[in-house]
Amino acid sequence: MSDSGSEILEDEQKSAGEYSGERNEAGERHGSGKAVLPNGDIYEGQYEHGKRSGKGTYIFRNRARYIGEYYLNLKHGQGIFYYPDGSKYEGFWVEDQRQGHGVYTYSNGDTYDGEWVQHQRHGQGVYTYHDTGLKYTGTWVKGKMESAGEFIHLSYRYQGNFFNNKPIGQGKYIYDNGFEQHGEYVQVEQEIGEAEEEQPVTDTILKWIPKM
Repeated sequence: MSDSGSEILEDEQKSAGEYSGERNEAGERHGSGKAVLPNGDIYEGQYEHGKRSGKGTYIFRNRARYIGEYYLNLKHGQGIFYYPDGSKYEGFWVEDQRQGHGVYTYSNGDTYDGEWVQHQRHGQGVYTYHDTGLKYTGTWVKGKMESAGEFIHLSYRYQGNFFNNKPIGQGKYIYDNGFEQHGEYVQVEQEIGEAEEEQPVTDTILKWIPKM
Protein backbone atom coordinates (compact mmCIF):
# COMPACT_ATOMS: atom_id res chain seq x y z
CA MET A 1 0.00 0.00 0.00
CA SER A 2 1.36 3.38 -0.94
CA ASP A 3 0.48 6.69 0.60
CA SER A 4 2.56 8.79 -1.80
CA GLY A 5 0.98 12.14 -2.38
CA SER A 6 1.64 14.89 0.14
CA GLU A 7 0.02 18.05 -1.11
CA ILE A 8 1.49 21.50 -0.82
CA LEU A 9 -0.73 23.78 1.23
CA GLU A 10 -0.89 26.94 -0.84
CA ASP A 11 -0.37 30.24 0.94
CA GLU A 12 -2.39 32.89 -0.83
CA GLN A 13 -0.49 35.70 0.83
CA LYS A 14 2.74 34.46 -0.76
CA SER A 15 1.06 33.72 -4.12
CA ALA A 16 2.64 30.26 -4.30
CA GLY A 17 2.75 28.96 -7.86
CA GLU A 18 0.62 30.06 -10.80
CA TYR A 19 -3.14 30.50 -10.52
CA SER A 20 -5.87 31.23 -13.02
CA GLY A 21 -9.45 31.43 -11.86
CA GLU A 22 -11.97 33.22 -9.72
CA ARG A 23 -11.20 35.36 -6.69
CA ASN A 24 -13.32 37.13 -4.10
CA GLU A 25 -13.26 40.81 -3.19
CA ALA A 26 -10.39 40.18 -0.78
CA GLY A 27 -8.29 38.77 -3.61
CA GLU A 28 -8.43 35.23 -2.29
CA ARG A 29 -8.87 32.24 -4.54
CA HIS A 30 -12.60 31.66 -4.37
CA GLY A 31 -14.74 29.66 -6.77
CA SER A 32 -13.37 27.66 -9.70
CA GLY A 33 -9.69 27.81 -10.51
CA LYS A 34 -6.51 26.06 -11.56
CA ALA A 35 -3.18 26.21 -9.75
CA VAL A 36 0.25 25.02 -10.87
CA LEU A 37 2.35 24.69 -7.75
CA PRO A 38 6.11 25.36 -7.52
CA ASN A 39 6.88 21.63 -7.28
CA GLY A 40 4.94 20.83 -10.47
CA ASP A 41 1.74 19.55 -8.85
CA ILE A 42 -1.52 20.75 -10.42
CA TYR A 43 -4.87 21.39 -8.75
CA GLU A 44 -8.04 22.23 -10.63
CA GLY A 45 -11.33 22.67 -8.82
CA GLN A 46 -13.15 24.64 -6.17
CA TYR A 47 -11.71 27.12 -3.67
CA GLU A 48 -13.18 28.88 -0.67
CA HIS A 49 -11.33 31.82 0.86
CA GLY A 50 -7.99 30.74 -0.54
CA LYS A 51 -8.19 27.06 0.32
CA ARG A 52 -9.15 23.96 -1.65
CA SER A 53 -12.76 23.31 -0.64
CA GLY A 54 -15.38 21.45 -2.62
CA LYS A 55 -14.76 19.16 -5.58
CA GLY A 56 -11.42 19.12 -7.32
CA THR A 57 -8.66 17.15 -9.02
CA TYR A 58 -5.09 17.15 -7.73
CA ILE A 59 -2.37 15.71 -9.97
CA PHE A 60 0.98 15.00 -8.33
CA ARG A 61 4.25 15.19 -10.22
CA ASN A 62 4.87 11.52 -9.28
CA ARG A 63 1.71 10.67 -11.32
CA ALA A 64 -0.51 10.06 -8.30
CA ARG A 65 -3.95 11.61 -8.69
CA TYR A 66 -6.86 12.48 -6.40
CA ILE A 67 -10.36 13.23 -7.66
CA GLY A 68 -12.88 14.15 -5.01
CA GLU A 69 -13.91 16.46 -2.23
CA TYR A 70 -11.77 18.85 -0.19
CA TYR A 71 -12.24 20.93 2.92
CA LEU A 72 -9.69 23.51 4.09
CA ASN A 73 -6.99 22.12 1.76
CA LEU A 74 -7.45 18.54 3.00
CA LYS A 75 -9.03 15.54 1.30
CA HIS A 76 -12.33 15.34 3.13
CA GLY A 77 -15.51 13.61 1.99
CA GLN A 78 -15.73 11.19 -0.90
CA GLY A 79 -12.92 10.73 -3.37
CA ILE A 80 -10.73 8.44 -5.47
CA PHE A 81 -6.96 8.31 -5.09
CA TYR A 82 -4.84 6.70 -7.82
CA TYR A 83 -1.41 5.78 -6.44
CA PRO A 84 1.83 5.66 -8.47
CA ASP A 85 2.18 1.88 -7.99
CA GLY A 86 -1.15 1.24 -9.73
CA SER A 87 -3.25 0.78 -6.60
CA LYS A 88 -6.46 2.74 -6.04
CA TYR A 89 -8.62 3.79 -3.11
CA GLU A 90 -12.23 4.82 -3.60
CA GLY A 91 -14.21 5.90 -0.58
CA PHE A 92 -14.39 8.37 2.26
CA TRP A 93 -11.69 10.64 3.67
CA VAL A 94 -11.45 12.61 6.90
CA GLU A 95 -8.78 15.31 7.19
CA ASP A 96 -6.52 13.78 4.51
CA GLN A 97 -6.81 10.19 5.78
CA ARG A 98 -8.77 7.17 4.57
CA GLN A 99 -11.61 6.95 7.05
CA GLY A 100 -15.11 5.51 6.83
CA HIS A 101 -16.11 3.02 4.16
CA GLY A 102 -13.84 2.51 1.19
CA VAL A 103 -12.53 0.04 -1.37
CA TYR A 104 -8.79 -0.31 -1.86
CA THR A 105 -7.58 -2.16 -4.97
CA TYR A 106 -3.93 -3.11 -4.52
CA SER A 107 -1.31 -3.24 -7.28
CA ASN A 108 -1.35 -7.07 -7.20
CA GLY A 109 -5.13 -7.16 -7.73
CA ASP A 110 -6.12 -7.88 -4.12
CA THR A 111 -9.02 -5.83 -2.78
CA TYR A 112 -10.24 -4.67 0.60
CA ASP A 113 -13.85 -3.51 0.91
CA GLY A 114 -14.74 -2.21 4.34
CA GLU A 115 -14.14 0.27 7.12
CA TRP A 116 -11.07 2.45 7.62
CA VAL A 117 -9.75 4.57 10.48
CA GLN A 118 -6.72 6.85 10.05
CA HIS A 119 -5.49 5.17 6.86
CA GLN A 120 -5.75 1.64 8.34
CA ARG A 121 -8.22 -1.21 7.83
CA HIS A 122 -10.26 -0.99 11.02
CA GLY A 123 -13.76 -2.32 11.68
CA GLN A 124 -15.67 -4.74 9.47
CA GLY A 125 -14.28 -5.57 6.06
CA VAL A 126 -13.65 -8.16 3.35
CA TYR A 127 -10.19 -8.82 1.92
CA THR A 128 -10.08 -10.79 -1.35
CA TYR A 129 -6.87 -12.39 -2.63
CA HIS A 130 -6.77 -11.96 -6.41
CA ASP A 131 -4.52 -14.91 -7.30
CA THR A 132 -6.36 -17.55 -5.28
CA GLY A 133 -9.87 -16.14 -4.82
CA LEU A 134 -9.60 -16.65 -1.05
CA LYS A 135 -11.46 -14.21 1.19
CA TYR A 136 -11.30 -13.04 4.77
CA THR A 137 -14.41 -11.37 6.10
CA GLY A 138 -14.62 -10.09 9.63
CA THR A 139 -13.08 -7.70 12.12
CA TRP A 140 -9.94 -5.64 11.57
CA VAL A 141 -7.98 -3.71 14.18
CA LYS A 142 -5.27 -1.26 13.08
CA GLY A 143 -4.74 -3.02 9.78
CA LYS A 144 -4.75 -6.60 11.05
CA MET A 145 -7.26 -9.45 11.25
CA GLU A 146 -8.47 -9.50 14.85
CA SER A 147 -11.39 -10.98 16.81
CA ALA A 148 -14.24 -12.79 15.04
CA GLY A 149 -13.80 -13.59 11.37
CA GLU A 150 -14.22 -16.08 8.57
CA PHE A 151 -11.61 -17.29 6.07
CA ILE A 152 -13.30 -18.57 2.92
CA HIS A 153 -11.42 -21.10 0.78
CA LEU A 154 -12.57 -22.66 -2.48
CA SER A 155 -14.13 -25.79 -0.94
CA TYR A 156 -14.33 -24.94 2.76
CA ARG A 157 -14.35 -22.10 5.22
CA TYR A 158 -12.94 -21.48 8.67
CA GLN A 159 -14.87 -19.56 11.33
CA GLY A 160 -13.26 -18.45 14.56
CA ASN A 161 -11.19 -15.80 16.27
CA PHE A 162 -8.07 -14.20 14.85
CA PHE A 163 -5.10 -12.42 16.37
CA ASN A 164 -2.32 -10.65 14.49
CA ASN A 165 -3.62 -12.00 11.15
CA LYS A 166 -3.69 -15.63 12.35
CA PRO A 167 -6.44 -17.90 13.72
CA ILE A 168 -6.29 -18.50 17.47
CA GLY A 169 -8.46 -20.32 19.98
CA GLN A 170 -11.66 -22.20 19.24
CA GLY A 171 -13.16 -22.36 15.77
CA LYS A 172 -14.56 -24.67 13.15
CA TYR A 173 -14.04 -25.75 9.55
CA ILE A 174 -17.15 -26.00 7.39
CA TYR A 175 -16.85 -28.00 4.16
CA ASP A 176 -18.99 -27.74 1.05
CA ASN A 177 -20.38 -31.25 1.63
CA GLY A 178 -21.86 -30.07 4.95
CA PHE A 179 -19.26 -31.69 7.20
CA GLU A 180 -18.07 -29.58 10.15
CA GLN A 181 -14.91 -30.05 12.18
CA HIS A 182 -14.67 -28.21 15.50
CA GLY A 183 -11.41 -27.65 17.26
CA GLU A 184 -8.87 -25.17 18.52
CA TYR A 185 -5.73 -23.44 17.29
CA VAL A 186 -2.98 -23.39 19.91
CA GLN A 187 0.56 -22.05 19.91
CA VAL A 188 3.28 -24.68 20.18
CA GLU A 189 7.05 -24.50 20.02
CA GLN A 190 8.76 -26.39 17.22
CA GLU A 191 12.47 -27.12 17.02
CA ILE A 192 13.97 -25.67 13.84
CA GLY A 193 17.69 -26.30 14.41
CA GLU A 194 20.58 -25.89 16.80
CA ALA A 195 22.62 -22.90 17.86
CA GLU A 196 26.43 -22.88 17.97
CA GLU A 197 26.46 -24.28 21.51
CA GLU A 198 24.18 -27.13 20.45
CA GLN A 199 21.19 -25.53 22.12
CA PRO A 200 17.95 -26.21 20.25
CA VAL A 201 16.44 -23.30 18.35
CA THR A 202 12.66 -23.18 18.46
CA ASP A 203 9.91 -21.24 16.76
CA THR A 204 6.31 -20.75 17.82
CA ILE A 205 3.78 -22.12 15.33
CA LEU A 206 0.02 -22.61 15.28
CA LYS A 207 -1.35 -26.13 15.53
CA TRP A 208 -4.93 -27.21 14.86
CA ILE A 209 -6.29 -29.63 17.46
CA PRO A 210 -9.64 -31.13 16.40
CA LYS A 211 -12.25 -32.07 18.97
CA MET A 212 -12.85 -35.80 19.09
